[in-house]
Order: sequence, then structure tokens, then C-alpha cells
Amino acid sequence: MAWGRRAVGAVVTMSALAALAACTTPIESIPGDTTSGAAKPAPGASATSPPGVRPRPGEVGRIRATPGAPRVISSIPTRRKVVFLTIDDGWEQDPGFVEQVRAERIPIVAFAMRDAVEAKGAPDPAGGPGRYVGTGKWGYFRSLRDAGVPIENHTLTHPDLRTLGRDAQRREICGASALIARRTGERPTLFRPPFGAYNADTLAAARSCGITDVLLWTATVQPGGKIAYQVPDKRLRPGDILLLHFRPNLARDFRILVDKIKRRGYELGDLPAYLRATR
Repeated sequence: MAWGRRAVGAVVTMSALAALAACTTPIESIPGDTTSGAAKPAPGASATSPPGVRPRPGEVGRIRATPGAPRVISSIPTRRKVVFLTIDDGWEQDPGFVEQVRAERIPIVAFAMRDAVEAKGAPDPAGGPGRYVGTGKWGYFRSLRDAGVPIENHTLTHPDLRTLGRDAQRREICGASALIARRTGERPTLFRPPFGAYNADTLAAARSCGITDVLLWTATVQPGGKIAYQVPDKRLRPGDILLLHFRPNLARDFRILVDKIKRRGYELGDLPAYLRATR
């Protein structure tokens, strides 16, 4: 999602197509990339376990899917004080952010958009001037992957998918999944529609591309680590999914955000583990 833009929701009906098989090809290395390597666990954490707290037996409620369509999820049904961090696009590729995620074993899921990762065009100026726009390209996302971050799908070009037909939507979603598989070695199963905008064709196209869950959010994180809530009481709730963007000053803002979440008594959750528990 472009910086400074707000989400638009839609209520839809759903239909299905057959899932596509994944494909992978060798990936290139990036000269001067110093962000790869083994994760450094925080005190008491295991270097081999995924970062983030995991669901307890019986903690999580089920999220049912409409037959033949991916699930659409904006929060996790739990009463535990746990929230989930997600980050979109890929314009600003600050190596300090990778080091922070690795060293502190912070759980996060990234939704990569091709044009942002490859710096095709220019980011929304509302995010401010960037220092690291596109500097690592896909090597940066492989470094995130190596730090335990799943790399998921946010389309090729960031269109409002509701303005496109099903075939065009499928090209955006399947094309991004195939590219991410080539560049990272892992095919996405999660999809975040640009602007949070989707329709029945989006869900059918996503399903045909091997997507199991469409991830929305309950709050966005603005510059300075400020949380913009989408609920009337303006506070964190158990199971919230927070949306950030790869924007300037991300490492600083992210540190502010994580401290704020922990001061409010919340833990940071392993989103893939919680999604599995909702099935």
C-alpha cells in the first residue's frame, strides 16, 4: 500500500478456481549485503524456533472459509493480549530494520509489492524522503526471510483491484506469487489487497494463485510509531493485526511501536502459527 493512503473495505461473494503449482528458480546474491546470516536470539529465545509467541491449546477460535475461496481475515479470534505486526510494499530498505528484527527476534510478516521492491517509479511523497529506496531490492527481502520474516503477496503494481477484471487481477496476484517464489524460494500463501480493496473476482483470482488467506488489518501505524485505530474506543484489542509500511525512519518508528505495545501489556504473536490454529 502507498504511504499515507487509507484502507477501503468491500463486502463480497466468493467463487473458486483451481490452485496453481509453485515454481522456483535460483536467486541472485546482492553485493555488499551485510544483513544475511543466522538470527541472534533474544535472551530466553531459541534460534531455531519461529519468533513470536505461539497459541496455547484451545486459545484460538476458528475462522471458517466460504467453500472454494480464501478466508478474509482482519483479526485473530483470541482473548490473549497478543497482537500481530505486518508491513507492506518495500520501497524503503533500511538494513537497520533487518538487524533489529533479527537481533530482537521480532515477529513480522512482510507483504512485498514488485514495483516498490524494485524501485519502479517513486513512492508516495507523504512518507517523506527516503534514504534506502530500493537499495537491496530482492536481496533485502531474502535477508528479511533469513531473519524469520515470511514474504507474502501484495501484487505487482498496487492497483485498486476492483477496477480490473478477473484475468487482470489474476495476472497481478499470480505474477507476484511467481516472482516472490523465484526471488525468495518460497511461494506466498497470504495476500494483502492494495488499499484493502477487493471483490469476488479478487478472491477467485487469489484462490487460483494458491492463496489461502486474504489479510486485512485493524489499525495502521503512522510515522513516529503512532497507531491509527479503526475502532471507536481507539485502543489495542486482543488479536489485532497492525499494518506498517516500508517508509523512511522505519527502524526508529518500529522501536517506538514495539515499546508502546509492550508497555500496554501486549505480546507480539507468530501470525502464521495463529492462522494455522484458526483452521
